[in-house]
Amino acid sequence: MDGQILLWLQDNLRNPILDSIFVFITTLGNAGIIWALIAIILLIIKATRKAGVCCITAGLAILILNEGLIKHLINRARPFTQVEGLTILIKAPGSSSFPSGHTATSFAATTVMLLMLPKKYSIPALILASSIAFSRLYVGVHYPTDVLGGLIMGVIYGLIGFFAGGRFYDRIEEKQKLKAEAEKEE
Repeated sequence: MDGQILLWLQDNLRNPILDSIFVFITTLGNAGIIWALIAIILLIIKATRKAGVCCITAGLAILILNEGLIKHLINRARPFTQVEGLTILIKAPGSSSFPSGHTATSFAATTVMLLMLPKKYSIPALILASSIAFSRLYVGVHYPTDVLGGLIMGVIYGLIGFFAGGRFYDRIEEKQKLKAEAEKEE
């Protein structure tokens, strides 16, 4: 069924205009660059610094667990190598298919933002994350279950980032506060 969905998308939705749009959107997710840039911006702004730390923590969890461990253990072949007649719109990725790293990274950052930032920032992040996830199906490099797995893992990584990164940030802030108070007393 996974392969049939991809063939349906290819046969019924693909056209030159959407091809250009979704190739661009999928490129935004390459190596998590868009999410890393957003995290850097969050780190620069004092009011959102904690969210930036949490996004970076979630990203590290993805690198270690998703890309370093899970993809290698499951080692699922990409759909374009298994589904007869499926063509891809981008250069063939070198890693295995499950779970989608683009989707995991997108939903990890978005989960942090939904938990920590106003809706005027987190809702556009959710739209971007969903677009990147769908783009992976559209361009033919992931099965729907890869994307679903990436979404679920992304939320888990986002929660890891939220709790672990938040705790780390709070500890650093507390140490800085104590240091400032000690210097004030001197």
